Amino acid sequence: MVTNIQTQLLGRDVSFPVEESRFGYWLVVLRLIVGWWFLHAGLDKFLAWPFDASWFVGGAAAQTSLGPVVTLFSDGILLSFTNIMVPLGQTLIGLGLIVGALTRLAAFFGAFLMTFFYFINGETGGWAHGVITGDLLGLLIFAMIATLGAGRVLGVDAYLAKTSFVRDHPRLRYFIG
Repeated sequence: MVTNIQTQLLGRDVSFPVEESRFGYWLVVLRLIVGWWFLHAGLDKFLAWPFDASWFVGGAAAQTSLGPVVTLFSDGILLSFTNIMVPLGQTLIGLGLIVGALTRLAAFFGAFLMTFFYFINGETGGWAHGVITGDLLGLLIFAMIATLGAGRVLGVDAYLAKTSFVRDHPRLRYFIG
């Protein structure tokens, strides 16, 4: 399997061939594991419906550095929005990573969620043994998946990148890969 990964790093085009099949397979395994992690988290919330994020956005987050932003979502319509979007987002992120479709977009939103989890969980006691936590590692894995174009290796993004629609709209390349 020879795949040429094309991406941008700090505004510069970066391209490198993935000639070693083990690296390509590693990207697929990584994408599948992280995809299952998020798909499982989202489906668990749907199966235990109704999901209530008020303990997190209203309780745990209140005394953290993200508290002023997150506590806006602690009641009313914004809490209802959060209660739907967290499980739906986790499920869609997981599905996107598993099938390799819109992988960069899925990885971006996965990293977005992991940023909140990292700071809120960390500042409420998760950093008691150091700042390197599972949430930080999850954030870094999402960044790696997006950066390395993991969706183009045995994923739907490889086919999407070749479509005339994506060629006619080059900005869509930022979402796939």
